[in-house]
Amino acid sequence: MKKLLMSLMVLLLALTLAGCGGDEPAPAENASAEQVKLGIIQIVEHKALDAARQGFLDVLAENGYKDGDKLMVDYQNAQSDQSNLQTIANKFVQKDYDLVLAVATPSAMTMANATKDIPILITAVTDPVSAKLVNSIEKPGTNVTGTTDLNPVKDQLQLIKDIVPTVKKVGIIYNSSEVNSQVQVDIADQVAPEMGIELVKVTVTASSEVMQAAQSMVGRVDAFYLPTDNMVISSLPAVMKVAEENKLAVICGESDAVKSGALATIGIDYYQLGRTTGEMALEILNGANPAEMAIQGQTGSDIVINLKTAETTGITVPEEIQAKAKELIK
Repeated sequence: MKKLLMSLMVLLLALTLAGCGGDEPAPAENASAEQVKLGIIQIVEHKALDAARQGFLDVLAENGYKDGDKLMVDYQNAQSDQSNLQTIANKFVQKDYDLVLAVATPSAMTMANATKDIPILITAVTDPVSAKLVNSIEKPGTNVTGTTDLNPVKDQLQLIKDIVPTVKKVGIIYNSSEVNSQVQVDIADQVAPEMGIELVKVTVTASSEVMQAAQSMVGRVDAFYLPTDNMVISSLPAVMKVAEENKLAVICGESDAVKSGALATIGIDYYQLGRTTGEMALEILNGANPAEMAIQGQTGSDIVINLKTAETTGITVPEEIQAKAKELIK
């Protein structure tokens, strides 16, 4: 009898542990039939991409689609790893989500290759046509639509000249495997000669290479220009360390990088870009066809200057440029 009681206790304990074990279910696995199941795939976290994602979610919440209410959100960050992107995309397809937000070009390309059926909203994507996400800006013709963050590259190079009038050589660090970065560098290649600027380009394949790339340009360039490259911007402190030690200006492609320490930009507002994408998502939830919805951008660019960085790098930003700025970070 004693052995029988012991066996029953062991069995009961095993059943109890089995009931408590296993992985936590993904948020969308708990979604009710009435909820919209939204998957968000993001290549890496940094302020610009996070702001675009938040703008998107804010618009949905303001229109009745609040996470946990009419909406169930499964947010996944790939940590800048392509294999993670593929795993996330496969999972979203397997779960048959109602809608996907793909943040930045690598996320969008991986998601678009994984499904031709689930509507995909893109944001922070520089050139959706070159990335083969859509057939044209005006009429995508695919299950993909959303917003582009194509920057005013020529205006940004001009901002370098306005702040550092003696500039002759500008260093660009970028990941050549990011289509969005290559597009911006191609534009810079086209406009720089007519502006009297010589570009010095160094490519990286991992975040760990960014500081060495910046150091390799010391003595060869008069300033840095950083496009909206996810790998480089997520490693901005490494570039800023080199810039501050060598008194070099860093002009970048978007304002959140300036808030994180770069000197200045003239660019778009990623939060507002995300809001525009959210409004497009509402149209799709109301029955619109992504294939018929033109890719949208943001009109107008704002100058943002970090005066704390100007002080640490010993660079004087002319008063007339400061007067034009939308925001001065002090």
